[in-house]
Amino acid sequence: MFRSREVSEGPQSHNALNAMPQLVSGVVEADAREKDALEEAENRFSPLVSSASTIVRAEGKIVSWMDGDAQNPYNWSTSRKIGIVIIGIIVVINSTMGSSLPSNAIPIISEHFNVTSPYVKILLISMYLLGYVLGPLLFGPLSESYGRRVIMLSTFFGFTVFTMACALAPNYASLLVFRLLTGASCVGPLIAPAIAGFVAPTSLGWRWVFWLGLIVAGVSWIPTLFLPETYGPVLLARRAAALRKSTRNPNIFAPIELEKKGWKQMATVTLARPLRMLFFELLVLATCLYVSLAYGIFYMYFEAYPIVFQGVYGQSLGVSGLMFLPIGVGTLLAIGVFLWWDAYLRRAQLAQKPWTLREESRRLPLACIGGPLYVIALFWLGWTSRPTIPFYVPMLAGLPFGMGFVLIFMALLNYLTDAYEIFAASAMAAASCARSLAGAVLPFASEPMYRRLGVPWASSLLAFASLGMCAIPWVFLWQGDRIRAGSQFCRLLKERKEREKLRLEREKEVLEEGESEEKV
Repeated sequence: MFRSREVSEGPQSHNALNAMPQLVSGVVEADAREKDALEEAENRFSPLVSSASTIVRAEGKIVSWMDGDAQNPYNWSTSRKIGIVIIGIIVVINSTMGSSLPSNAIPIISEHFNVTSPYVKILLISMYLLGYVLGPLLFGPLSESYGRRVIMLSTFFGFTVFTMACALAPNYASLLVFRLLTGASCVGPLIAPAIAGFVAPTSLGWRWVFWLGLIVAGVSWIPTLFLPETYGPVLLARRAAALRKSTRNPNIFAPIELEKKGWKQMATVTLARPLRMLFFELLVLATCLYVSLAYGIFYMYFEAYPIVFQGVYGQSLGVSGLMFLPIGVGTLLAIGVFLWWDAYLRRAQLAQKPWTLREESRRLPLACIGGPLYVIALFWLGWTSRPTIPFYVPMLAGLPFGMGFVLIFMALLNYLTDAYEIFAASAMAAASCARSLAGAVLPFASEPMYRRLGVPWASSLLAFASLGMCAIPWVFLWQGDRIRAGSQFCRLLKERKEREKLRLEREKEVLEEGESEEKV
């Protein structure tokens, strides 16, 4: 399948906003040039087919997958796919745990470096999340050109090194810089506050919070090194390179090699694509708004929970960190619900149920469940956090909070993956950028809001905002087809599928003609 690069420019300043019409014009022109070039490349290679999943052309060869190809990631065994998912989860646990690792140690770190401003203290979390904004914008699109494995290993190496640098930071400024770089290297925020709450006040000191994070990262390297390349276009490129070497035929190519670009074009087309999707794709924009609010509230909780459980209930630093654990249990319950839904969906697909053909019906029902759970949890925490009510009552609000949070994320991000297919990494980068920015900024408002409005009304304000966002997956369920029909990326994918279908039909005809001639 041929992929085309798209130019996307996000507004960097007032001048950039004024120049948006020229940018859009440049996008259209670049799209047209690239589409013409790809179609010319396709037409230049007339079809003849050989048996080794390679399309032999009159002037060259283009490597492609054939049905049932064992090297195609989609055809890998279930056990291998599960192993890859587990490795991915391990890496994600490291990056998300790193985001909140110093949260409960902030008072001790601030005292060590004589930091008094509450806003500067919050920067320990926010700088990491700002790195989250920068990293996916670069590494997401690069993984679409160079593969998942090399990007995963290189960024995880950076994460490991900068986590160690945080533990060795000589002053607060360098610590903030290393936190930014650690976040930018990311591609279990809930256990981290408990770790920090119990480790930092001891004789081990706050630096051991980061040393423990480094230990977890070091152990995680063992399975991560076994991560295979999972991106089909890059695997085809490797196959083409091997065939060029073995056959000494320089005219064997993979589709991705026909669209290679220089660094200048890479920067203006591939790396800018997430920003373009964020501002010009309604599906991406609406999804980013919802997950950004949910993500921002999640990180506001790291400021709100001490107000509730240390302020209202007088708990110690370590014990208040344990109040996050029900959220973790809720996330595990959500994963169970997701696995049940996935099994149900597979059975329905095998039974060829009509509703399984629609992306919205496959993914969004879980978000429709998660949204109300998230809202209920916010009201629950707000209106039960009183000295007259036992602490475990507001603590248990973490169960629906964790469930709702994960169901919203998994459903909406999987929906984006289904809708944008080969452009999914760019869509994910846009979503990661937006939500990380919200997670970096909203915590600055958390303590002032909870102090001025009080726990009940501050939580209610967040609940009402989340209630409005609950409508987004329902709107997608209702009008998702029309929204995708108006998407430039989705239209491009549809055109490619139609061209690929015609190509396969032509190749099948050529094969049948060749077999007939052999029989004669």
